[in-house]
Amino acid sequence: MSIELPLAISRYFEADRTRDTRLIVLCFSPDATVHDEGRVYSGLDEIRQWKNESSKKYSYTATPFLIVQERGRTVVTSHVAGDFPGSPVDLRYSFRLENDKIAELEITL
Repeated sequence: MSIELPLAISRYFEADRTRDTRLIVLCFSPDATVHDEGRVYSGLDEIRQWKNESSKKYSYTATPFLIVQERGRTVVTSHVAGDFPGSPVDLRYSFRLENDKIAELEITL
């Protein structure tokens, strides 16, 4: 099934697919935050570090298959498979967008 994602989110998943950290960082606003695996990353430098570390640690594919709006956020459920513990899993990517950029991303089960 194909779903239509907002441009900023589509760019994020495409950059993640190609493992291009530079393009991933460009998807975020300067003061953005990411919540992932119990940690919070604030600002572009920390987001860059988060993505570099996770790309070194795991190889995976993320295939978005569901999009809903919840409390002012765009929540995309994605099937993620790779060489990480518990693979495969469906993860929820909760995005808060501002001015065509990601202001906040929270990744949960």
